[in-house]
Amino acid sequence: MARFSFLGARDPGHARADADAVAVLGLGRFGESVALELMAEGTEVLGVDSNGEVVQRLDGRLTLVVTADCTDTEVLDQLSVSEFNRVVLGITSDIAASVLTASQLVRSGVAQVWAAAASEQHGLILDQIGVHHVVYPEQDMGRRVAHLVRASLLEYIRVGEDFAVAETVPHGAVVGVPLDPGRVQEMYGVSIIARRSASGPWEFAGAGMVLTILDRILIAGPPERTDAFSQPA
Repeated sequence: MARFSFLGARDPGHARADADAVAVLGLGRFGESVALELMAEGTEVLGVDSNGEVVQRLDGRLTLVVTADCTDTEVLDQLSVSEFNRVVLGITSDIAASVLTASQLVRSGVAQVWAAAASEQHGLILDQIGVHHVVYPEQDMGRRVAHLVRASLLEYIRVGEDFAVAETVPHGAVVGVPLDPGRVQEMYGVSIIARRSASGPWEFAGAGMVLTILDRILIAGPPERTDAFSQPA
């Protein structure tokens, strides 16, 4: 696996990474979680945070982790952050620092900037700056948990504002009978897209498949319909 390297012809502080590497600026709960998940999937990660204790704790767990001020243009230049195709900005506790850093990333020409927002107003500013992807970690998690609790779902993923994918159990109307996808969609407004039996892997759901009460299913459709399907009358 390729590692970060230092460019001998330039300032020794300059770091370079392969094109598929990711820089994560701000290693709070969101940034750390993203960085460690990327590492687990085999992606090289440069982590940067101003808190030395955080950096020390993540030393050895990321490809390279550095104590530095992300708002400092010289620091971003020394770390060659503009050479990364993807940068994740995880700063949410200091909106001014987030906005300043985001502006520098966009101006430097980073192809894909993902930035966490602490509020709608924060997200709006990031969007106006030109950040390519604005995410709302707290809001999205709260929304997800609310659906899990309210509809007794096993998993829930929102796709935009008007679509969702959820894991649930099949209710009586579709258990023990050949699956009719068209009828399910007409009656409930959702599609059953996959099934996992108690002892098997996930498989695509198709016409004629017979579901049991021990199965787990993935359904897709408008959020209100996925909730309602998981709470049959």
